[in-house]
Amino acid sequence: MQYFNLHTHQFTNDAEILELVNQYPQEFDQTMPHYSIGIHPLFIDENRLLSDFEILQQKAGLPECLAIGECGLDKRSETAFEIQLEVLERQLLLAEKFQKPVVIHCVHAFQELEEMKKRLKLTTPVIIHGFSKKEQLAKELLNNGFYLSFGRYLLINPELESVFNSVPENRFFLETDTSDYTIEEVYALAAKYKKITVEELQQIISNNFDAVFTNKQITK
Repeated sequence: MQYFNLHTHQFTNDAEILELVNQYPQEFDQTMPHYSIGIHPLFIDENRLLSDFEILQQKAGLPECLAIGECGLDKRSETAFEIQLEVLERQLLLAEKFQKPVVIHCVHAFQELEEMKKRLKLTTPVIIHGFSKKEQLAKELLNNGFYLSFGRYLLINPELESVFNSVPENRFFLETDTSDYTIEEVYALAAKYKKITVEELQQIISNNFDAVFTNKQITK
């Protein structure tokens, strides 16, 4: 593994990239070598939650499943926020049961997310994917034990440079999500911002992968 892509919807089958491919329960593809699986807050279907959670339960314990998600909270969703909270809590408890990290999608609901994490006293790592907010929120999330993953917004928003540089090296990941950018492009800019080589950055993220995804240590 030369690169780790924390969150992608596109499997490239590149031997140099370990890709955490996002999967949804009803569209599960068993050919994916590594995946996360979860119920996205924008795609909650109350009529099939029972079957969704049955599939989640089946797939979450498999070694190919590296994480639960993406799941989370989104106040743009047509699904009632109370339902979103219930669905997220069930997924977080599932992650805790299987001791799998969680990949989080969060829009306008960081306070509620932080409160839930504290209330459930989660021990498994929780990663905010596609982070694009201000340094103050980044610091708050880091202080509450979250990890941050950066992707396309890092490439299109120069203001994120200072935010990204404020994150300790043991608390971040990189991703492509649904963008057309390659993970190599994301790493190249991230290394430039950190004023290190791509190889040094690869080692940092490899260390973070070992800490988070193999449960050798969990950084609070």
